[in-house]
Amino acid sequence: MSKSDDIRMKDFNVPMPPMSPPPRPPPPQNPNVSSNQGIIAILSYCGASILMTVTNKYVLSGYHFNLNFFLLIVQSVVCVVTIEVCKRMRIINYRDFNMDEARKWLPISLLLVGMIYTGSKALQYLSIPVYTIFKNLTIIMIAYGEVLWFGGSVSPLALLSFGLIVLSSVIAAWADIQAALAQHGHNSAEAASKISTLNAGYLWMFMNCFSTTAYVLGMRKRIKVTQFKDFDTMFYNNLLSIPILLICTFLLEDWSTENVTRNFPPDTRNNLITAMLVSGFSSVFISYTSAWCVRVTTSTTYSMVGALNKIPIAISGLIFFDAPVTFFSVTAIAVGSVSGIVFTMAKLQQQKQTSSLPTSASSASQRDGLRKN
Repeated sequence: MSKSDDIRMKDFNVPMPPMSPPPRPPPPQNPNVSSNQGIIAILSYCGASILMTVTNKYVLSGYHFNLNFFLLIVQSVVCVVTIEVCKRMRIINYRDFNMDEARKWLPISLLLVGMIYTGSKALQYLSIPVYTIFKNLTIIMIAYGEVLWFGGSVSPLALLSFGLIVLSSVIAAWADIQAALAQHGHNSAEAASKISTLNAGYLWMFMNCFSTTAYVLGMRKRIKVTQFKDFDTMFYNNLLSIPILLICTFLLEDWSTENVTRNFPPDTRNNLITAMLVSGFSSVFISYTSAWCVRVTTSTTYSMVGALNKIPIAISGLIFFDAPVTFFSVTAIAVGSVSGIVFTMAKLQQQKQTSSLPTSASSASQRDGLRKN
């Protein structure tokens, strides 16, 4: 605007056009936001998994329950109904059902069913401390799976933690066998039967480790492909599991009148149904927090967190579920705890080394894209 135009506007009392304020600078990014999100996800997963395991053990052993697939059906149905009600109340939001997405996610649901079923069978034959300690072997499988699938690395300190995990598993198995021999005698038929039961539990446990590894790595890779969020994962996981579990329960489980009456006795039927519903609601939390934890952390960190939160579960087995308390059983839990601390130190050391190394713009953008997914 020229000077004459400015004078002319003042003479006619023409107001000057308001000047737009300068744009605000974007708020600074807090580097602690992502780490805080990871911590919250880890703590939530720990609480949910502890509640889930203890509740399942209560249902399976407290009432001599043997319809494992039916229990999983109840958990999946309760989970789907709960999140659908929350969606209709606009508390949460997730994708509507899509047949193409369901077909892509079906293998993950099959792996989930296999993981939960083999875990329940192992828990049926093994005590809680032995089950939780042997579950740590999954960490080693997932770590090397990440090396193959996602280009991860295993540091010497992480290898030390893996060695401690194997040592704790050996000590736990030795403690279990020695307790069986001390209780029934070395040459008795009861001792042979008990050891045979333990061997069946170890077999189910190793099958559970393989299925858990496949599920965790497969879900992480599929989440990056489908761009699923937490509630999307929970919805498809549980919805697609229901028909699979229905087929399994009617083909593989005993639905005779005698067995149904034995599983649902009239005097404890209401308590049993209540426990199953509580177990179902706990599955809502474990479904959400496990997917959340996998998305904001690495698969190996997720599995190690699962190992660390099993320490109070193992202690609860010693206190509440009549598991034998011996020097070796307590030592196995202690060694398992140390392995978790050593692995945490290894991850922190690896993060410091990664942050100190210069990276190209392209590699940094690729890493940021993966974290957003």
